[in-house]
Amino acid sequence: MNRVTWASCFLSGALLLTAGVLRAQDGPPPPPPDAMMHGGGPGGLGGPFADRIELMGFEGLHGSKVVKGAPFSATASTETSQVLQDGTAIHRTATSTLYRDSQGRSRHEVTLSGFGPLQAAGKTHTVITIGDPVAGAHYMLDPDRKIAHQMKLHTPGPGKAGTPEAAQAFQQKMEARLQQEEASGVVKKDNLGTQAINGVAAEGTRITRTIAAGQIGNDKPLQVVFERWYSPDLQIVVKSTRTDPRFGTTTYTLSNIQRTEPASTLFTVPADYTVQQGGPGGRRGMRGMRQPPEGGPAPQ
Repeated sequence: MNRVTWASCFLSGALLLTAGVLRAQDGPPPPPPDAMMHGGGPGGLGGPFADRIELMGFEGLHGSKVVKGAPFSATASTETSQVLQDGTAIHRTATSTLYRDSQGRSRHEVTLSGFGPLQAAGKTHTVITIGDPVAGAHYMLDPDRKIAHQMKLHTPGPGKAGTPEAAQAFQQKMEARLQQEEASGVVKKDNLGTQAINGVAAEGTRITRTIAAGQIGNDKPLQVVFERWYSPDLQIVVKSTRTDPRFGTTTYTLSNIQRTEPASTLFTVPADYTVQQGGPGGRRGMRGMRQPPEGGPAPQ
């Protein structure tokens, strides 16, 4: 598998975890359950894979609701720092660009570098994803080869995962799980109030999860701390920090936030691109994208 296909397939997998649903919402949705949004919770992403997701700027696209009437564009910056036992310091950074229009269409531009075959070759690869709930499709653009991979979003039938009822039940289950963990002392949740972050009012939450001694072979308790600042107005995360003694600290920040309507051309496939059905490599799991339950992974 060449470097372009490898990078595109990796991003496709990440895209499957963050794809939006087709339906629009009557009112602003609440942020996804904290246990899901911060690695280490039930069903949540944690460890190196979560680092890769955040490193590529996906924090700002988490959630599974289409957001209408709240256009914006912004720069997403992610920084991960880790010090190994022998004193070796690992520092990774990435910058991506996010767009969303009033119809709920989204665009995410990210340049992959610094890991895997790309790092070995000393090269970068830019991938652009477009989520179009109006057309019921997601596109992955490969600027190097001028190819657009089209993946359709399928609306689930009654009683299936991804319906509003299933989404609500899933969120209630995760919130109940979090409350149980709070009651047992495994998790401590602190509300940090509201503050302006890069010109946007955001509500802060800090979750401290304790991994008891012996739970993963550790001789002392470990604390994993997640801090998240969410904008109810824009319905996006504007800043988050995850500190885990096993994997280091990852900080995600949105900057250059513009609340004007982005150009409509950003959400269409350029005329000189060749459109191909399915994800890179023709992998079965990328040919069709079923809408996931609220905050959860795509159903199998």
